[in-house]
Amino acid sequence: MRAPTPTHARAKALRSTLSLPEKLLWVRLRRRDPGHPRFRRQHPAGPFVLDFYCSDGRLCIEVDGAAHSLGDRPERDERRDAYLRARGIEVVRIAASSVLEDPESVTDWIRQMAGQRTTGEV
Repeated sequence: MRAPTPTHARAKALRSTLSLPEKLLWVRLRRRDPGHPRFRRQHPAGPFVLDFYCSDGRLCIEVDGAAHSLGDRPERDERRDAYLRARGIEVVRIAASSVLEDPESVTDWIRQMAGQRTTGEV
């Protein structure tokens, strides 16, 4: 068995330190409701860790707090998104404030989008 990569180790550590918006989404996305695609949290992808990932729909959900608009963060996010798009992964960024305001609606929207990507109804 090979040793975990630094990205895998970072992903494992991040799973225990989810932000409040990430926790609110994870509690809802992890439910195994029939007909809904499966999500993973803090999923390693190359050198990056994705907040949530639906492998069937090749969909990445990123929950962005206020820090994502500061400093070099927008440029870093764009490089990361380009890396993932080049590998066929759609990236959707959701404001943390939207999750805090209405986690159920955000979860429903994410599940609908993942379902469409999974069935090819995009």
